[in-house]
Amino acid sequence: MHLSNEEKQAIFEKYGQGKTDTGSPESQIALFSIRIKHLTEHLKANHKDHTTARALKALVGQRRSLLDYLIRKDINRYRAIIAKKELGIRK
Repeated sequence: MHLSNEEKQAIFEKYGQGKTDTGSPESQIALFSIRIKHLTEHLKANHKDHTTARALKALVGQRRSLLDYLIRKDINRYRAIIAKKELGIRK
C-alpha cells in the first residue's frame, strides 16, 4: 500500500501537531494503524501470503512498542490516542 504525500500529511495533521509532524508517537501510531488495516484486509483475501503476514506482525510490534513508550512517558497522551475509536486500538 502506498499512501500519497497528501494522505500522509492529512494523517499527520489530524493526529500529530501539524502537517510536518512525522516524528511524534501519535502520528506514527496513526500511520501504522492505517497500514495494519490495509494489510489485514489483504490477508483476508490472500491467506497464504506469508510475507505480508510477517510484515503485519512487524507493524503490530512497532505500534505496540510506541504505545508502550507513550505509557511510560505520558499516560494522558496514551489515553488520548486510545480514545480515538477510528484507529481501532484497544487497551
